[in-house]
Amino acid sequence: MTGHAPAQPLHLGEAGFSSEAPRAGLAQLPPLSLYIHIPWCVRKCPYCDFNSHAASPVLPEQEYVDALLADLDQDLPAVYGRELSTIFFGGGTPSLFSAQALGRLLAGVQQRIPFAPDIEITLEANPGTFEQEKFVAYRQLGINRLSIGIQSFQEAKLTALGRIHTGNEAVRAADMARQAGFDNFNLDLMHGLPDQSLDDALGDMRQAIALAPTHLSWYQLTLEPNTVFWNQPPLLPEDDILWDIQEAGQALLASHGYAQYEVSAYAQPGRAARHNLNYWSFGDFIGIGAGAHGKLSHPDGRIVRTWKTRLPKDYLNPAKAFKAGEKPLATEELPFEFLMNALRLTEGVDAALFSQRTGLSLETLATARREAEQKGLLQVEPSRLVATARGQLFLNDLLQYFLI
Repeated sequence: MTGHAPAQPLHLGEAGFSSEAPRAGLAQLPPLSLYIHIPWCVRKCPYCDFNSHAASPVLPEQEYVDALLADLDQDLPAVYGRELSTIFFGGGTPSLFSAQALGRLLAGVQQRIPFAPDIEITLEANPGTFEQEKFVAYRQLGINRLSIGIQSFQEAKLTALGRIHTGNEAVRAADMARQAGFDNFNLDLMHGLPDQSLDDALGDMRQAIALAPTHLSWYQLTLEPNTVFWNQPPLLPEDDILWDIQEAGQALLASHGYAQYEVSAYAQPGRAARHNLNYWSFGDFIGIGAGAHGKLSHPDGRIVRTWKTRLPKDYLNPAKAFKAGEKPLATEELPFEFLMNALRLTEGVDAALFSQRTGLSLETLATARREAEQKGLLQVEPSRLVATARGQLFLNDLLQYFLI
């Protein structure tokens, strides 16, 4: 694609930007991350719609690590000459894997792709005692950030969510993370839980803050299709209570130095999750593991999304391919794809990043951008793409302006 404007007038789609916009190659590729999916949990939670599966008594660690490295080998030709800025072990419950298995995996990854000197390596973990005993070993491997799935500290709420840890174990997990040498860790906390009051939610929040994590992921329980809660919905708080929880919780976090930088992410200064920031700013990521997704940019301007075989038994089957599918993003899809992530950030992104990451001129957004500004959903700020407070609340409505 050439970067010159066409001789004929552009045809504007319903979204107000050109579906025939010229597209240039990418002068500089975005940062590269690696997502590694470990699909097993001790037990599937009733609200969870992630690709997770109840673990057997003995996990196929060696076989799965072998498969992950073979999967990565197939993605390497697309990333030769690049280095990894972040790695994220997600799941499932990655901390079910032994330090030995994860160490062999990390060594294998580093043999294939160089690590940036300041690489961020995050491991999702649950508060169970079995996993806490491995925190020191994980830290020695070079894993330098934990994300601990607390959800609540209250026994009744944990039971309602199907969690298998106790509130006391949750507290100990944060303490043990710090003792193991993790000076950077996230706590996952949910609100809008069954029968939850404002006092309940703020009690959880105060307990989390008292543990002094560097980062908090705080998000509302939603009922997702293909979950137990979808088919057997619990009694959730009314909208007025949910609104009160949201307002009071955000104020409490701000008063303790946790700045909101994304819809459900709050961090102390300089402690935003770099892996997620790369994702939200339309960076590149390789996805390996059962059901993992990836997105890679190419110098000629192509941007390709991929996804891997979902079921662990199929992923481990040598007769089946790791890659389940791929989709090159069409030019007309790029504005929505870029903004779907970037506008989740409370401060948005530098407007120039749109062209850097998509190869499209910023002018392709002009009409849709103006319409969203007039509706009070997008800030009138030429140098940045950033949603207003109203736009953050009605993000789906805002994104419709950029969708063909």
